[in-house]
Amino acid sequence: MSYPSWVRQHLAALRALLVLTAVCGVAYPLAVFAVAQAPGLQSRAGGSTVSLRGRTVGSALIGQSFTGRGGTPLRQYFQSRPSEAGSGYDPTSTAASNLGPEDIVDTLPGPETAAAGESARLSLLTRVCSRSKAVGALEGVSGARPFCTTGGVGAVLAVFGRRAADGTVPHPTRVVSLNEEQGVVKAPFIAAYRGVPVEPARPGANYADGLVVAVRGGAPADPAVPADAVTASGSGLDPHISPAYAALQTGRVARARGVTPGQVKRLVQASTDGRDLGFMGEPRVNVLRLNIALDRKYPVRG
Repeated sequence: MSYPSWVRQHLAALRALLVLTAVCGVAYPLAVFAVAQAPGLQSRAGGSTVSLRGRTVGSALIGQSFTGRGGTPLRQYFQSRPSEAGSGYDPTSTAASNLGPEDIVDTLPGPETAAAGESARLSLLTRVCSRSKAVGALEGVSGARPFCTTGGVGAVLAVFGRRAADGTVPHPTRVVSLNEEQGVVKAPFIAAYRGVPVEPARPGANYADGLVVAVRGGAPADPAVPADAVTASGSGLDPHISPAYAALQTGRVARARGVTPGQVKRLVQASTDGRDLGFMGEPRVNVLRLNIALDRKYPVRG
């Protein structure tokens, strides 16, 4: 029996729909599910969940915070690296700050915008500086970093005056510390720059005409606080920290749990993964697994 061309076209489309539905909507998902149940893959397919005392406490693939009320770090736990995913380690809002190394100037809101509830936008440099200061205070080491003030903000100046051919300002007429707010700091991080007194920034003021100068300061090139302690990962969900950051925290955790640093160090080594395939990436420590191992072997006596 011969059908009109438009009927044949619709029948062909219907057959294609049924075949693709069976293959892509039924066969393929079932095949993927079957492969995921293979030994060695089942845990990963199930989210790599980690349990403690019969209760799921997280995933080995997604980081989390170990803080108390108000975001205060719990001293008995190793701390994860910072996260820019939502309010921190939010798997539904995985993201990075998207700020680059040239983002060094904070935006201080003026009186009108502050009254409207707008807060300051912190530059990447100030975020790194403030985190380094906080980690240093927690671990009992210097949080000093190049281009950071002792107050934990970026050491950045706006230098005004006639510019030379090379773009510099050899004879400044005015100098402003861009990331130190007037009325918040008692005095700028340096008193003078090339003989000109340094003044703090006024919120809402426009300093775009000034030459932006970052001041390195006297901090060591290799700070005591590792880089992963002050920078977030690209996903914001990284469950690992570097062995250097773990080593920095070992003494604090040992004191909080009443054990020796050597006992904690052995657990750190057991929770350290090597390079993938022996040559890709860097060694790393899974924070959740390490903290669970601590709770199991050296629980905090309450």
